[in-house]
Parts: sequence; structure tokens; C-alpha cells
Amino acid sequence: MENNGDVKVRLHTTEGDITLLLYGDTPRHRDNFVERVEAGDYNGVLFHRVISDFMIQTGDPQSKEAKPGQRLGAGDSAQEIDAEILFPTHYHHRGAIAAARTGDQVNPQRRSSGSQFYIVTGKKFSDGQLDQMEHQARMLRKQTVFNALAAQHRDSIMEMRRNRDQAGLTALQEQLVAETERLTAGDSTLYTPEMREAYRTQGGTPHLDGQYTVYGRVIEGMDVVEKIEKAETDGADRPTQDIRIISAEVVK
Repeated sequence: MENNGDVKVRLHTTEGDITLLLYGDTPRHRDNFVERVEAGDYNGVLFHRVISDFMIQTGDPQSKEAKPGQRLGAGDSAQEIDAEILFPTHYHHRGAIAAARTGDQVNPQRRSSGSQFYIVTGKKFSDGQLDQMEHQARMLRKQTVFNALAAQHRDSIMEMRRNRDQAGLTALQEQLVAETERLTAGDSTLYTPEMREAYRTQGGTPHLDGQYTVYGRVIEGMDVVEKIEKAETDGADRPTQDIRIISAEVVK
């Protein structure tokens, strides 16, 4: 373990070694990952979901004994972990390590899988594409704030609807729009110059930023990640030839 709490883990895969750095400022995810490594949970698991120009995913315990063509991705070795989303400190640049999770509909707290994780490969983006994504993110942020405010006034809204009080509904809507603008006025630019440079020159998956916990990065073995990324896959994005983590170890 490094002085700042970072931890190095080496994955020995059928395609070669990948060394990860787990961040000390996401301690729940770091400690859980180390616990999974020491328990042997990653020994023998498949990279069960591989999408070129996006990411490679592993950690499903059900994949250890999976039959050819078996659908995977629902298994977990441990309980879900509370989110540690530290965006923009940690973001989805090429080589980032992040926790898989179930969708917002069933998991609004965005808790992470206890064992499944993915390594970002992604693609490169232009400034124009990043500008558009920033705009969409701001609009989504405003919609989220507005919806939360509307939920606080749900009883009043329902009563005005029952009474067909259109003037009252319009006035409340204008009030909530003004409050939303006030609450989001201080929102900073989504992408820092450093992030823009990374997404332009190295690539990544910026549309996932702020939604999944990023808790590490690849420090050696991106060539192995790239080899896995290009594997032939079936309709469920599972490699047609099994690619496994043979074993994992904490690097002292």
C-alpha cells in the first residue's frame, strides 16, 4: 500500500498481465477489491462483456464454470457498495477502472456491484462533441433539480389539478423554473482542460461520468486490455473464446 492509501493489484490473465492502481480516496471500493482478491474471488472469472471502443468487464462469479454461450453478468461475489463517485476528480478516461452496477430505476443511489468492474477503452472525442455532451449534462442536471422541487410540491400540484387551477399551476411552474435556475447557476464547466485533453488524445467514455464510481486505473498492461477489447464476441458481447483472469494478487 502506498502512503496515500493507493493499492496496486496485478491481474494475471490468459492474454497477459494487467496492473491496476486502486485509489485511496475511494476506500470502500479499494478495500472491497482487495478483499475479493485475497478471497480468490477473481481467480478463474471470465471477461464476460467486451465491447470494442467502449470497455471490458469481468468479476461475475457465475462465469467461472460458465458453459459456452451462457448469458452472464447477473452474478456478484459480495454485497453492493455505497457509491463513491468523485467526479471530476476521477473520470472515465482510457484505462480507468470503474464499478459495474444495476440501473437507476432499481438503484437510484447508484450503489456498485460487490465484485464486477470494467476497464475503460472508449474512443476519442472532438471539442464539439464534448461541448454537446456538456450541454446535455447541464440540461439533465436542471431537469433532475426541477423534478426534485416538483416532488416537494406534489400535494399542491395534485390539488390544483383536481380543481382545474391552471393559473395556479402556471405560477408554481414559473416559481420552480426560477428556483431551478438559481440552484444550478453555479454549476461549473463539466470538463476541465486536463479532461478535455485526455478525451481528445487518449479517449474514454465521458457519457458515464458522474454515474458510476471510478476507483482506479491501469498503470501497466493496456496492450493486454486492447487485445481483449478486440476479441471476437457473440450477440451478448461475450468473447467466443474464453478470456479469463487466472489469478489476482496485491502487489506489495
